[in-house]
Amino acid sequence: MQQAGPRSLTVFRQPSSLGAAEDLDFALELLRRVKTGAAGPLLRLYRPVPTLAFGQRDANLPGFEAAARACRDLGFEPLVRKAGGRAAAYHPGSLVIDHLEPDAYAIAGAKARFALFGGLLAEALRNAGVDAAVGEIPGEYCPGEFSVHGTDRRAPSHRIKLVGTAQRVVSGGWLFSSAVIVSDSAPIRAVLEASYAALGLDWDPATAGAADDLVPGLDVNAVEAAVLGAYGRYAALEDGDFRTLTAP
Repeated sequence: MQQAGPRSLTVFRQPSSLGAAEDLDFALELLRRVKTGAAGPLLRLYRPVPTLAFGQRDANLPGFEAAARACRDLGFEPLVRKAGGRAAAYHPGSLVIDHLEPDAYAIAGAKARFALFGGLLAEALRNAGVDAAVGEIPGEYCPGEFSVHGTDRRAPSHRIKLVGTAQRVVSGGWLFSSAVIVSDSAPIRAVLEASYAALGLDWDPATAGAADDLVPGLDVNAVEAAVLGAYGRYAALEDGDFRTLTAP
């Protein structure tokens, strides 16, 4: 990694989801605290409930209500996130990483952060045994230049998206959120197929998958350890008590 990080990051492991909407809202509350100095640089890690996070553009499409109904029918909560991009799905077989820092020049560094942390997460997955790299793959859902994908060593032409990243930048700070799909890819693929069909968006369902499709037996705990190992080369990590973030 080329860019030095803050002196330290406090790591908060959220023991359980607060709820689909509540998890997203709490990330924005943490951003408010970080930009005002009420909290320092931090990582928040958690396993989400089944959620389909639509982008702002999705919500304006004629098929949005049908897509939302399809999500609910499949047990996923449909939400509209404030960050950009297209619809992305995650569930308890995923790891969500919210990285927040105060930054007086937050807007200027937005693209560089996508490259930096995309590379960091690809490194983490490689350390966990996945053949991972950064870059958009043809036909992927929620396409992005800095998506993290994995290659199937048994069929090198088959690549699947493993990490979606999104960013919220405000005056004085930023939130960089990543969802790593680790296991149980079938529900992810099913809800994406249903929602993208309702929205009228083209994509290739073969690009949806999970890390354990490529490395059988890989689990969220192993990926979390690899992510923290990679982050440990970006900044010194300190453990925090999540209860201190939610205390009145």
